[in-house]
Amino acid sequence: MRKLILYVILAIVALVSLIPFYMLVYTALMPDSDPISDSRLILRTIEWSNLQHAWAQSKLGNAMLNSLILMAGSVLLSVFASAGAGYVFARVRTWYNRLFFAALLFSMMIPGIINNVPLYGLMKSIGGINTHWALILLIATGFIPQSVFLYTNFIRSLSKEIEESAVIDGCTPFTAFWRISFPLLLPITSTLVILNAIGAWNNYAQSVFFLQSQDMQTVPLAIGRFVQTYGADYTQMAAASLIGMLPAVAVYFIFQRYFVKGISAGAVKG
Repeated sequence: MRKLILYVILAIVALVSLIPFYMLVYTALMPDSDPISDSRLILRTIEWSNLQHAWAQSKLGNAMLNSLILMAGSVLLSVFASAGAGYVFARVRTWYNRLFFAALLFSMMIPGIINNVPLYGLMKSIGGINTHWALILLIATGFIPQSVFLYTNFIRSLSKEIEESAVIDGCTPFTAFWRISFPLLLPITSTLVILNAIGAWNNYAQSVFFLQSQDMQTVPLAIGRFVQTYGADYTQMAAASLIGMLPAVAVYFIFQRYFVKGISAGAVKG
């Protein structure tokens, strides 16, 4: 009976969580452009042309390409940089390492958006406005503190004997980590790929500052401009939003197998 009650509660929570997504799909595919006056729960007819029209009018194709470049670059950079830094913090126990680790944790409490104004001057001076490489560095930097924190605690839970055996067999500490230990970090790496990929894909505050050209706009910027044009057409806004969220959802489903395991292990072990 206790398990039955638990499953019923979980089912209710899952159902409530899916309601916004269902309403988005419902509004995106409905033939009527006024969902507020529609009281039906199930669509009688599905208007697939809404997605086609939203795709053409919002220019999401180019925006998705820009978002994919930013997402892939920032995720790869943040994961590999954070894994190396986390290994040093976990394995080299010195007072200055503890000091740097504490400073890194403190930086997690600073909202990234407050740095946009001074960063704009820096980005302009180095020619980083309307460039992918500069925004990749900026986004990855925002991901690194949390990623280093999770990697450090996860690596501390791994046995040192595996790395020591590899060093005895002739590997350098660098090679031992990347060839022996890093593959064991798949759960936490998958977790960070999901978190950082979704964060990069949904990044708006920094993109609107540093990507001013329409050709460089990302998915959030494209949808924002589309909403300004079709602000009264809820169907078209929902269709554009549905298309824009699909890649992030795909990333989650690919790596979700290790998501819960990685986030729990990285948060509590150490």
